[in-house]
Amino acid sequence: MTAETMANHWWWRAGWEPGRRFYTWHFTFQAATDVHRLADAYRRGLVDVPGLDLVPDRWLHLTMQGLGFVDEVSERDARATADAARRRLADIAPFDLRLHRPEITPEAIRWEAEPSGPPTAVRAAIRAAIADVWDDVPESEDGFAPHVTIAYSNSDGPAGPVAHALDAVDAEPATARIEQVDLIVLGRDNQMYEWEDFAAVRLG
Repeated sequence: MTAETMANHWWWRAGWEPGRRFYTWHFTFQAATDVHRLADAYRRGLVDVPGLDLVPDRWLHLTMQGLGFVDEVSERDARATADAARRRLADIAPFDLRLHRPEITPEAIRWEAEPSGPPTAVRAAIRAAIADVWDDVPESEDGFAPHVTIAYSNSDGPAGPVAHALDAVDAEPATARIEQVDLIVLGRDNQMYEWEDFAAVRLG
């Protein structure tokens, strides 16, 4: 996957507007020091490329499964989903994810997380937990591709400068130990995905 042109990621998708917040399940990487090492190498490599918003360690994430906008989902339902997820995820053991060379997509530069099987299993358990609470599970079951973004495009333009900068980075792969998944309250007002923690669910 290598895009030839970049496009602005920060257009307002359906339902989003300034100040609105969204419940969603993510893996987060606040304590993943090896991922921080790799991210720092690529941030330094991309810092002079125009049109990119580089993701700091605090906001590195792997998107798992949306729940819904905060003004449309009751806190009671959100907590019930987290409780159901605790029961469902007790049977899934912690695992390692590997990140190495990021790829260019039209709106972002991102690592494809390997292996994809364990995150997919966690997402399936979360979707089952949502189904324990609601009749309908939001978002499609298909098309999930576990990834971690290091930079978002904030303008339209060629991808060549990005590719050139990435080729110049020499960094060893990173490994992250995944021991929990987080239900967060997500916003995107500042050309960055930022969040507050709502519930953490341990694996195993």
